[in-house]
Amino acid sequence: MPASVRAGSLKDPDVAELFFKDDPEKLFSDLREIGHGSFGAVYFKWQDIIKEVKFLQRIRHPNSIEYKGCYLREHTAWLVMEYCLGSASDVLEVHKKPLQEVEIAAITHGALQGLAYLHSHNMIHRDVKAGNILLTEPGLVKLADFGSASIASPANSFVGTPYWMAPEVILAMDEGQYDGKVDIWSLGITCIELGR
Repeated sequence: MPASVRAGSLKDPDVAELFFKDDPEKLFSDLREIGHGSFGAVYFKWQDIIKEVKFLQRIRHPNSIEYKGCYLREHTAWLVMEYCLGSASDVLEVHKKPLQEVEIAAITHGALQGLAYLHSHNMIHRDVKAGNILLTEPGLVKLADFGSASIASPANSFVGTPYWMAPEVILAMDEGQYDGKVDIWSLGITCIELGR
């Protein structure tokens, strides 16, 4: 890398190779917003995008959202993922009532399969909640939103959504590290969320 190129910048070859060179507006027609995450219409800072793209490139599991690619246009990154109908929290919102036990069990089973895969590769999701568990048209459960994920277990940073956060994550800054068990705690809180 030339001395004038700052590591982590868009001119860094390691970063540049993460993005497809095509113009996404020419590749994808009939573009319309179908949802947005906690960052509005999903805006991240560059390092978060780079981290998430690298994470997504590493995972391949039927219960994790499929990463299709990343495009860069005028300093805007376009992360392209498989299409899902919505999240488990969307189901709650549409039905305006708690899910039945059998529905919660099916969602939990799919999420546990995805988490088992991540944990077997020493990865931690760190933001498991109904809004990050997506459902496909055939009813498959997909873990999504890996912006807070860790590619190394154990971890020790304070990330995630507080209501779903395991005590170990809250205490990690002062008391040490945690592992994938924090995702199981968060999934338990999610089950409560889906059932009430």
